[in-house]
Amino acid sequence: MTELEKLFRQYVTPELIGAVLSNPRRKESGRKIQIRPVQLKTGLVFQASEYRGTQVFHHNLKQHEAAARMCEWMTEYRQAELTASFGQAWALVSKKGKVTIKEKNGCKGVKPADLSHNRKKRYILQPDQRVEFLVDLGVQTKEGKIVHAQYDKFRQINRFLEFIADILPHLPKDREISVLDFGCGKSYLTFAMYYYLKVLKGRAVKITGLDLKEDVIAHCNDLARAYGYQELHFQVGDIAGYPGTEPVDLVVTLHACDTATDYALDQAIRREARVILSVPCCQHELNQQLHNEILAPVLQYGLLKERLAALLTDGLRAQILESRGYEVQLLEFIDLEHTPKNILIRAVRGKKDKSPEAYQRLMEFLQVHPTLAVLQEERTDNHG
Repeated sequence: MTELEKLFRQYVTPELIGAVLSNPRRKESGRKIQIRPVQLKTGLVFQASEYRGTQVFHHNLKQHEAAARMCEWMTEYRQAELTASFGQAWALVSKKGKVTIKEKNGCKGVKPADLSHNRKKRYILQPDQRVEFLVDLGVQTKEGKIVHAQYDKFRQINRFLEFIADILPHLPKDREISVLDFGCGKSYLTFAMYYYLKVLKGRAVKITGLDLKEDVIAHCNDLARAYGYQELHFQVGDIAGYPGTEPVDLVVTLHACDTATDYALDQAIRREARVILSVPCCQHELNQQLHNEILAPVLQYGLLKERLAALLTDGLRAQILESRGYEVQLLEFIDLEHTPKNILIRAVRGKKDKSPEAYQRLMEFLQVHPTLAVLQEERTDNHG
């Protein structure tokens, strides 16, 4: 029996409070795996929650199964932390497979494990806490209760704030954070973003929202003034024609239709945005361009062609961002309009530029030329 097997068997007992396997060896692995005891009607099990991207996969394991599976999972992770009523342990596995284990007896101040199967969801914005903009936007009642029909929207706002929380370490701490929100619409998420950064986190922030609808922009400015959100402003304007090239820290573009997303991403690249959060919508452009003899038997079906074109559009956008020095992830995001358009592009600046050769070959193969690629080519030509 190996050291890890002994350790896991020692801790995976009814006295376990919780365990976390983290620090994956490969990007393909999940971010982490959490293990905790859960009391079901059929008896005690150990629930393993595997976090992959924005999804969580649950496995209910018996005691002997849990310890064995944890040993298997540790081929993918470098670190394990275990907490039980009798003590704590940490295990580190080096690249060469060397195992280092540290233990501490006793867990003073550690709460017993919550054995309930369905624990209360922890939101960034609490459902029983009154927030002015949620009331005015119809998500909460005047008493601070979530309107039953708006509970999905409330969850979606919180999901977006989780993305903001994730990228917060990449934003400046020693000065004002500058944010551009292209195609802000009714600005549910813009107000939520300002409230989270300014009110909850106490960060200096300046947010500008841009949209084409004059009445919507006027209403949003009225609300911002009423709340005293002095560094939150809304402007009427077109994304492609938004003036200036000054650097910005965060560019957000949610549901900008079709090529409007491309113009927003181009604005972010030109302004050297540290972080980009984009939820594309209505990807029609490639659907009209897409042509390939090999794929023709599948492309004859309109529904499949539409969905394939949408996925290829966002895949190419991600590759173009990679070529401009961004580390890109495509994550699942629950859309506010309850449509299948639920991919969020998260891009963080800091990598070396990646060669565009691979995505250029793909564009040639598919006979497509998306707007973002055209804009980047024009930018390259203009700079010699």
